[in-house]
Formats: sequence, C-alpha cells, structure tokens
Amino acid sequence: MSSLVLTGDTSGAVTLAAPAVAGTNTLTLLAATATSSVNVLATAVASTSGTSIDFTSLPAWVKKITVMFSGVSVSITSSIQVQLGTGSTTYTTTGYVGSAVRFSASALTATSFTTGFGLNNSVAAALISGSMTITNLTGNTWSASGTGGSADAGFLVFATGGSIALAAALTAVRITTVNGTDTFDAGSVNILYEG
Repeated sequence: MSSLVLTGDTSGAVTLAAPAVAGTNTLTLLAATATSSVNVLATAVASTSGTSIDFTSLPAWVKKITVMFSGVSVSITSSIQVQLGTGSTTYTTTGYVGSAVRFSASALTATSFTTGFGLNNSVAAALISGSMTITNLTGNTWSASGTGGSADAGFLVFATGGSIALAAALTAVRITTVNGTDTFDAGSVNILYEG
C-alpha cells in the first residue's frame, strides 16, 4: 500500500502517501483535541491598563510561542519585557541572557536584559508594534528573537534576542516592564503557540 486516504465527515479528504523507497518510515502525530491543537491563537488582550498581561495554562506540547504587539505603550519610560512562567503564578525573573538594540532618527542604543526578553523601547510616547518568537532549544531551555518599531517618537525601531534555561517546564508567558511598575496605556497583545 503506497497511500491512505481519509475522507472527511462532510467533504474533502486527507491523503497520506509513503515515499517510493525501501525502508520503514514513521510519522508520529501530535495528540490534539478541540482544546489542544497544534497551532493555537489566543484571545487578544487590550494593553491599556495594569502592570502585566499574562497568558497561562500553556499545554506541555508547546515548542514555539509568538508574542505580538500592536500599538503598545507604557506610562513612563521602562522597557517592555517578556518573562516565562513555570506555573500559574511563578514567573522566572532572573537568568535571562540577552540584549536589545534601539534605533531612532538620532541614536543607536544597546541594552542588556537579565530579567526578561526586553524590547528596549524606553520611550513613553512610542506605540510599539511587532513580534517576538520564543522557541524551545532543548529540555527547558528557550531562545527568543524579535523585531518591531514605532512610526512616532523618532521612528523607533528595535531588535532583540536572548535565551533562558528554566527550572521547570514552561506553562505561561507574561508581558510586563523592566521596573514592574509602569502601566500599559495603549494597544493590544496576543500570542500564537505551536507544537
């Protein structure tokens, strides 16, 4: 048998075809249900108040998370950062290794980040849009990279990257600021997670 056709309940079909070569091929499908699928877009959250925004109860099969920002702003000048959680209320706040570069019309500024994956926005008037991709390297080690910018506040643009070895499995993502006290005052955020 070289192929297997699965017919859908109402219309359409999925065809699984084996390569025409000698040997055994194994395809392991990810277990998925209506509430636990391979790719999940969470519900967008308005970033117009509060000091942090949390996305919790991530399933164990997650290997990639994309954090998306649309017109996000903070009340003063603390940089936005993303922290990873290993429990519903436990977020790792140390041990991150990374940095971010901020480009503007007049300057280039580089900043290291140890308490999260930082965006290095540091301009209260900037409405940040962009994305950060966080991927599983191995075990509980994760790496991140991201880009974004703002059409205001001196045409701010940022690029960021880093990594973290968590003490346990990742279960949550938090968007906050470096000082932890600045409040969000514009925009929205969301995440897409994948197996």
